[in-house]
Amino acid sequence: MKRGERAVLDGFSLSIARGEHVAILGPNGSGKSTLIKLISRELYPQQKPDPWRARILGRDRWHLFELRNQLGLVSNDWMALCTRDYSGHESVLSGFFGSVGVWPYHHVTAEMEEKTRDVMDLLEIAHLAQRPTTEMSSGEARRILIARALVHSPHALILDEPTNSLDLHASYALREILRKLTRTGVSLLMVTHHLPDIVPEMERVILLGDGRVLADGPKPATLTSDALTSLYRLPVEVLERAGYYHAV
Repeated sequence: MKRGERAVLDGFSLSIARGEHVAILGPNGSGKSTLIKLISRELYPQQKPDPWRARILGRDRWHLFELRNQLGLVSNDWMALCTRDYSGHESVLSGFFGSVGVWPYHHVTAEMEEKTRDVMDLLEIAHLAQRPTTEMSSGEARRILIARALVHSPHALILDEPTNSLDLHASYALREILRKLTRTGVSLLMVTHHLPDIVPEMERVILLGDGRVLADGPKPATLTSDALTSLYRLPVEVLERAGYYHAV
């Protein structure tokens, strides 16, 4: 992958199995956002003489809308796009159509309505059903966006810096929801700068730097003081408490 003349992901190889919960950690410019866009097919690898492959859920080729029904994407870009004067219920329901809001030409079925209610119950946001997203806190709106991504029962939920702009209480509440989701069968793939976002059930961590995988493995092997000091190029001390990791 290139941006202008600069290689963003170069010599990159990564495999994630169904059912895995994986965190990707790296500094700004390391290629994290590009990787997310590669998975969601917003970007494509540059053609090279050497063969390349980007296989998702066992397939090399997808109809884009079909693929996005298999992957739920929660990002700050989508957060800005979906914060409109729609109710929480309508915002979640619109996930079936890949739209922002539900439009008159959309055919809403009773099954869609039921699934919307079930997902909002699961994420503990049923009380937000009639509230406009423009009147929600950042934490509430983030859970609405996650619910929107889950209504079509994706195989994997892709989270791009999920606690960005959230206060301590909202961050804690969101992590508890993510822990609940790990028990539902959906895979979690998270890009983050913040070590405490990596919930205990997320056992594999990938360290990304300069467009390359620098480390890949279980948390005790990857989230070390030496590894993060090298990754961020400043002194980092890593502490572990109750399954959560913290950098100081």
